[in-house]
This record gives sequence, C-alpha cells and structure tokens, in this order.
Amino acid sequence: MNQAPHKYIIVGAGLSGLTASHKLYGMGETDFLVLESRSRVGGRILTHSGIDLGATWFQDHHYQVLNLLEELGIDKFHQYSTGQSVLVYSTMAPEHYFESDPNTPSAYRIAGSSTALVDALVRPFANRVKLDTTVTAIRASANMLSIETDQGVFRSENVIVTVPPKIAGRISFFPELPEAVGQAMERTHTWMSNAIKVGLTFKKPFWREKNLSGTVIGQAGAVTELYDHTDTQNKQYALMGFVNEGLRDVSAEARKQRILDYLITYLGKEIAHYLSYEEKDWSQDRNTSCETIKSIYMSPSYGNPVFQETYLEGRLVFSGAETSPVYGGYMDGAIFSGNQAVDKITQNLGSRCKAKNQK
Repeated sequence: MNQAPHKYIIVGAGLSGLTASHKLYGMGETDFLVLESRSRVGGRILTHSGIDLGATWFQDHHYQVLNLLEELGIDKFHQYSTGQSVLVYSTMAPEHYFESDPNTPSAYRIAGSSTALVDALVRPFANRVKLDTTVTAIRASANMLSIETDQGVFRSENVIVTVPPKIAGRISFFPELPEAVGQAMERTHTWMSNAIKVGLTFKKPFWREKNLSGTVIGQAGAVTELYDHTDTQNKQYALMGFVNEGLRDVSAEARKQRILDYLITYLGKEIAHYLSYEEKDWSQDRNTSCETIKSIYMSPSYGNPVFQETYLEGRLVFSGAETSPVYGGYMDGAIFSGNQAVDKITQNLGSRCKAKNQK
C-alpha cells in the first residue's frame, strides 16, 4: 500500500518524537506523520494505575522539561522525602536509618503522572500518529525517502528517527550509513532497557504515619530503590521503585513474594495490604530492549557525535535521549534532541530549496 508523500515523517512516538512533532506543529507545519511500532504513544514514559513505570523524575537544571511543562500548563511537585529513609547494606546486618537534608530540594515529579506530559503533547496532532507500525527499511531515491514498514510503504522528503540507537539498528538503510554510525548504534546503551520497576498502591500512607519517607536504598536484597509515589493531590498513596535484576531469573510469582517479604521487613507488615501491584520488566519490551541486554551500573556514554550529523543528503536525522549531547538518557535530553532535530532538518530543507531556486 503506497501512501501520498509527506514533508516529514517521525519514526517513534516517545518523548523525543512527540517533541519534534510538537515543534513542527507549532511552526504551522501540518504535513507530517508519526510512525510508532507500539500500540500506544509515550515510549519509555508509561503509567499504569497511577504508577510511573518509566521516566519519572527531573531536577532544577533540566530546563527543557521545566520550559515544556510551563508551555503546556502542566504542574510539577517535589518528590516526597520527609522522614527517615532506610539503607540496607546487608541482609545479614541491621538496616541504617538516615534523613535527607531539608535544605536540599528533592527531585520533581509531573503532576498527573509522567503520562500527562505525553498526553498534552500529542493531543493537537493525535490524528497524525500511526500506531502498530514498525519501520524496517529507509531507502533514498529521486529526492525522496521511502519508509518501508509492516503496514506498507510511506514516502517523505525528510525523516527524523527518534527510537533508541540500538533499536534503530534493526532498520536497513539504503544506501548504507557510514560504518561508524552502525557501530555507535550497537554500542549505545538504551536507557531503561535493563530495569525492572515495581509499584504498589495503598489505602493510606502508613509509612508517613511512622515518620518514614518511603525511601529504601537496597545494596542487597530484592529491591534496589524505593520511593514514595503518592500523587500531588494525596488521593492515591503509593510506593514505587526498582527491583534487583537478579530476580528476573525467577518466576513472576516468586519475584513478587520476595519483593513483598523484603518490603515488609523494612517498612512493616502493612505492605501486605496493598491495593494494587504493578510491575514492568523493560528487558521484555522489544521496542526498548534486545537480546544483547547488559546491566549498566555506571553512567553510560550518550550523545555520540555521529548522531549530530545528517545523512542521506541531509534528509535523515537522529534524535532521542541516547543521541542527545545534553543530559543524555534523561527526559531533558529527549526534549533537547527532538527540538534540535527539527532545527537541523528544516535548515537542510531550506538550503535545498534555495539551491534549487538558484539553478
């Protein structure tokens, strides 16, 4: 099935792809299409039952997030950190209690969940997003790019690829991209690809009543990090955090029981009376992870210079949290690179138009 050509096609409806689309739309551009392989928008921003199972926090220096939230009229609020936090450095030794410095501002969360940002971004151009569409190849020919997918072939003058580099490596490019680009795709770690997140909701915030912040830092045991995840209106009380990756090798039932037992030990028996339990193993998400998954315990390197270049005669650019030279791996980086990609592609388009008119 051949489609009428578009001026722009964005591959991926995660934060970077939606930011790029938002910028094009704000410039008055309507001739664009977003192709998304998932059955939803948001990418690694995902909320279930009020639990942010993907991107969650940002800080004062993340100006891209702050500015975009302000533009969209979305509020922010500080991560709850009042009371004692728990440090578990050995399951064979007593836990250690500590309190955060009240003079040090905690990270922010997005009011209404992280998905509120995604929903606000996509709302004006939701009809330009095509879900359940996986790009398999991009071919350059006759001043046009052909984007081959499992739902047919689309054509566009320009393409912004916003999926993680490792995932973009599944796309065949004709002509082939420089070898350095392929190497960078393979070597760039995908943020969140090895994470398991867990969230529980409760009738009341029992930990706060015990003067506990809800924070648990586990250097040993089933949970590596846990935080208060209550909403800004104090209508849903929750805890959310990261699970020890070693539990990926046990059954879902066994993993859940070990997580509950661990939290009961350090926060109290009230844990057993949860209202809902949510879990997301991103390594099982084909649009995020791959067979060559590996754990990263130090900050990975993002923003490889090859992703700052344009390809296929200036018609192809890359974008995404991992490609950003600014705060790579964060929501801030995803937003920065989405805006940067539009600047590059429109500048190249303008240069081509100028050159054509001068002939």
